[in-house]
Amino acid sequence: MSLLEVTGLKKVYTTRFGGSQVQALSNVSFSVEEGEYAAIMGESGSGKTTLLNILAALDRPTAGNVLLDGRDITGISERELSAFRRDNLGFVFQDFNLLDTFTLRDNIFLPLVLAGKSYEEMSGRIGPLAVRLGIQDLLGKYPYEVSGGEKQRAAVARALITRPRLILADEPTGALDSRATDALLRLFGSINDEGQTILMVTHSVKAASHAKRVLFLRDGEVFHQLYRGGQTVEQMFARISDALTVLAQGGELDA
Repeated sequence: MSLLEVTGLKKVYTTRFGGSQVQALSNVSFSVEEGEYAAIMGESGSGKTTLLNILAALDRPTAGNVLLDGRDITGISERELSAFRRDNLGFVFQDFNLLDTFTLRDNIFLPLVLAGKSYEEMSGRIGPLAVRLGIQDLLGKYPYEVSGGEKQRAAVARALITRPRLILADEPTGALDSRATDALLRLFGSINDEGQTILMVTHSVKAASHAKRVLFLRDGEVFHQLYRGGQTVEQMFARISDALTVLAQGGELDA
């Protein structure tokens, strides 16, 4: 069953004084199944950021539709958008987006506070989640007191605590060292195995090779996709690297 359906997505930006137009997305169509772990790759300027912003309901397309669990998020009113994002989407960012004046516990609680949840419910949710992510002893610390990998785990906890339909990850390993990257990718694989749907935008071949499917954008369209199937992460890494080489050279890929 498709959790996310993107159909004929187009985005055209007009310059401030209307002198010219830039087409960021021309005709993007794809779907993500419930419980899938997909990655989106492409060169700078291919439309990845624009696509992610539209999927996050932070921007609206010029044309096309985005259905999340059957609801067209492009038609949601501005008044409803914040609550819709909070209730349905979890976000993991490259720069963590944690508030330095809040402890990790309060950062993780924040979306539930905004949703009006009781302290008892928040406490009940954070306990098992913190243990699951290995940050149970860090909840009283502030972001500047922990490592990058620990910050990202707190950010993942904040994304998961609302029990979202879909996690959107924007370059989640971009600010991490290799050890923290490996730990985060193992974590993503584990939570996906438990049924969480993940859509990740990344430049990292290593990160993308852990996904079960990789979509490649070129010139504002989905140009190609790879399924991991029964392949190892190492085999997927090689296939993605080959695809990106062809992509950079403007060539065609076999179906």
